[in-house]
Amino acid sequence: MTPSGAEILQTAIQSKWSGKPSAKAGRYIGLFFNPVRLGRKITAQVEGNHGTYTVSIQVDERGVSSACSCYIGEGGYCHHCEALAFTFLKDGSVFREIKSMRLDNVQDLQEMRASLQSTTLESLLKQLDEKGITQKAFAESIGMNARHLSAIKSSELRNRYFNELGVTKLACLWVLDHIQKIKA
Repeated sequence: MTPSGAEILQTAIQSKWSGKPSAKAGRYIGLFFNPVRLGRKITAQVEGNHGTYTVSIQVDERGVSSACSCYIGEGGYCHHCEALAFTFLKDGSVFREIKSMRLDNVQDLQEMRASLQSTTLESLLKQLDEKGITQKAFAESIGMNARHLSAIKSSELRNRYFNELGVTKLACLWVLDHIQKIKA
């Protein structure tokens, strides 16, 4: 029997954050809000010393990675990430599961948002590249500077979001859906 996303997350998190939480992380355990799980990724928010931080932990073929929008969490593995790990280990059921949804199955605006959240801009740009459309060519086609597109992509991976992230993802999806007509 194949383990579920939650089971894979739990095993990976236990191996990465074994032992006791640090004193800094301990202050945040259980204080997260908007906790969600999408497959093998958990995300939540927490009030920190300098505002609200978005924190995530993900397990993929490369292993466990984490990210936090705090000023020290750019590369992940800050005390907020540690606290999210221990919060999940303490009670993973508080993380509301979001089902991945294909855009062609979307029925309303809430489902569209879930669909856009279920994929990263990085993965969409990779799909475009596999179809022969480079990141630079895509950026230019939608009137965007290629460096700005790179900044949007890398910021999303660090839980820092540009306002145009959603519309950029929609543009990627549109191009992917219409690629045959465009190339003809």
